[in-house]
Amino acid sequence: MHQLFGLVLGQRDLSRAGDLFSLEDSEIEDCLSQALEEIKAISCSPDYLTNDNDQAVVEICITRITTAIRETRSIERHGGALVGLWESCLEHNLTPQGKDEDTPHAKIASDITSCILQNYSRPPVMALAVPVAVRFLQRGNRELSRNMSSYLSLAAMAKADLLVEHTEAITCSVLGVDVK
Repeated sequence: MHQLFGLVLGQRDLSRAGDLFSLEDSEIEDCLSQALEEIKAISCSPDYLTNDNDQAVVEICITRITTAIRETRSIERHGGALVGLWESCLEHNLTPQGKDEDTPHAKIASDITSCILQNYSRPPVMALAVPVAVRFLQRGNRELSRNMSSYLSLAAMAKADLLVEHTEAITCSVLGVDVK
């Protein structure tokens, strides 16, 4: 892992997190999957929900990583790790806690949704992403569900067969009923 990513994530060093944006995308492209795995470990730790510092470090690192993935066009290379982090959010509460107040894991999911699903025309990425995106549809977060629905519509236009096995779950989500 790049030394600065190692420092920021290893020590949860918020004071240095902004320095990640001074690095060239090509400098960090090789370590993005590893950084995503470390973020997943941090976000799944028992005290993550109450640790504002860790949440801020994770948010900054995700922004830097998703920017680098877009700029280096390396979604196929890092898609597995990105979808893994995204999927780990499903293990946590995603329902807003107040008016317009997303939970920490809903924020993570929201931050990486567009990076993954804007690649709807790339079948290898969508093969990983669609099963996870469908699971987000019924998790009690309207904004996430709305975004997933929009991206899944685009995916359906690009490669409809990826959605065939998820038709029941998508239909139930639209109708507002639980999947059997």
